[in-house]
Amino acid sequence: MRKLHHISQKNTKYLVLGLAMTSVLLIVLSLGFGYYRMNIADVFHVITGASGDPNGWIVLGIRFPRIIAAYIIGAALSVSGATYQGVLKNPLVSPDILGVASGAGMGAALAIMLGLNNLMIQIFAFGAGLVAVLATYIFAKHVKFDRRVSLILSGVLVGSLAFSITTMMKYLADTTDQLPEITYWLMGSLSRVSTNSLLVSLPFMAVGFALLFVMRWRINVLTLDDIESKSLGVNTKRDMRIVIVGATLACSAAVGLGGLIGWVGLMIPHITRAITGPQYTRLLPVSAMIGGIFLLLMDDIVRSLFVMEIPIGLAVAFIGAPFFYMLIRRRRKC
Repeated sequence: MRKLHHISQKNTKYLVLGLAMTSVLLIVLSLGFGYYRMNIADVFHVITGASGDPNGWIVLGIRFPRIIAAYIIGAALSVSGATYQGVLKNPLVSPDILGVASGAGMGAALAIMLGLNNLMIQIFAFGAGLVAVLATYIFAKHVKFDRRVSLILSGVLVGSLAFSITTMMKYLADTTDQLPEITYWLMGSLSRVSTNSLLVSLPFMAVGFALLFVMRWRINVLTLDDIESKSLGVNTKRDMRIVIVGATLACSAAVGLGGLIGWVGLMIPHITRAITGPQYTRLLPVSAMIGGIFLLLMDDIVRSLFVMEIPIGLAVAFIGAPFFYMLIRRRRKC
């Protein structure tokens, strides 16, 4: 078995700086991508505040909120995925393992069935995602297994129940209006992101990020066995609750904003872990930026290469599934 060589702490600082610069550059360049192409000179003309520019609304009113949403959704899914994989000690865990995605999908479908606007759809999705995780945590207390196994099993239960309810609502939905909207939302899309919807999700993501980054040292301890963790004087139950709350806030806010976008929270943490190693002090910030860059690149592709925009969740799946297959084959040979 070949030993993996991870970058050092000093080189991690350079990596974070490079990723931060790449992120800023990509965000600026992405402002020119879309059905209506703009060159970099026109983009900078708008950014510098030139008055009377007809492209100002396209760049700042439509594209900028969507670009920021793509980046922070990718960061939120990656960070929450890395966190769940660590504290639940399962490399196949994704951010929706505790029922967040299925619960959010159920909430969005309910809002669409009620004829609510896009902002309320987002709020319903976010709220239902949190309720699903709360139900998972309550059910886990009554499952007589290891605490981490109980959470996973309860998450599967709650997710399956929420998916069944969503399927029932799709069956009852109006086929000319409601059903296509529900289906499109469940495939993941950023086409309806606005400044208002971004501002609704941003505070919850910020709180989730803050909790996880404050607890990043403790996450390293939570990846150990319970006996080892307790021997270090760590209150594992309390710390796990805080970490799960942080990851759930970030994940549910991301799902509420952009719909169901899979693979990011499963694939990106593995890629990052191969670069930085398992230490969460390095893994979390690098994973956030790589996830943000990845999803923003995917959004640029779906906005630019196709005449009709396809849902970003489908585009990520087309690339994520074979890429992850190659990744696990490579890890198997190591």
